[in-house]
Amino acid sequence: MPFYKTSDRTDPFAGKLGAMLGTAQRNRPALVLLVVMVASFAGLLLVPPIPQDQSYHQFADQRALLGVPNFWNVVSNLPFIAVGAAGLSRFHRHAGTCVLFLGIFLTGFGSSYYHWNPNDGTLFWDRLPMTLCFMAILAVIVEERVSAKAGPILLWPLLAIGLFSLLVWSRTDDLRLYVWVQFFPCMAVPLMFLLFPPKYTGTSYWLIAAALYALAKLLEFYDGAVFSVGSILSGHTLKHLAAAAACFAILRYFMKRRPIT
Repeated sequence: MPFYKTSDRTDPFAGKLGAMLGTAQRNRPALVLLVVMVASFAGLLLVPPIPQDQSYHQFADQRALLGVPNFWNVVSNLPFIAVGAAGLSRFHRHAGTCVLFLGIFLTGFGSSYYHWNPNDGTLFWDRLPMTLCFMAILAVIVEERVSAKAGPILLWPLLAIGLFSLLVWSRTDDLRLYVWVQFFPCMAVPLMFLLFPPKYTGTSYWLIAAALYALAKLLEFYDGAVFSVGSILSGHTLKHLAAAAACFAILRYFMKRRPIT
């Protein structure tokens, strides 16, 4: 007769340990994303204050037309209004997409207002709606790729951080937090695309939008160089058109996406 009796039940400790390891394995991508966020945010403390460069307001194309100063930099914002209005008319019932397309819509007005009279005061109203866009995109991607519950919850604190970054800049002339608000989504979104599978079709539209946004930043940097080629349109004017095209690609994504089963 054996000295012990073998149990046919699984060891409860081993079961709990296995469940914990499984949960940790599933949450590893989210933890990587959280570490990147905290590390990038903490890195701001290592960077000296970044004041607003006043030469930023000196755009290459300052031609007036029909009584409108800096005409082409002003009117090239009209596509933002069109894309934003189209998005709001179709996707206003969801908080994330509503804020996103509202930001695109208001960017058309804010950027036009700024370029009519470029200075730090008007620049605030140019950057405010763009901040809504950056934070809304981040929240939407979190919702679609990471957690359907976390995305809508994160939207509001992200918007608060974006607004706070602009208030800090306007009071202290320090752009560090605003730079983080603008560029952290540029790091986090590709990371989420790599770490988490899509729940909807149409990822290619996001890739097109990213490529167009990169082109927009390149055109902005070479504003004068582009304008020097025939003095037709400046890099900054073309930047508006490229950025609006990126917004249109995002609009097409929401129009064409389908759940992946």
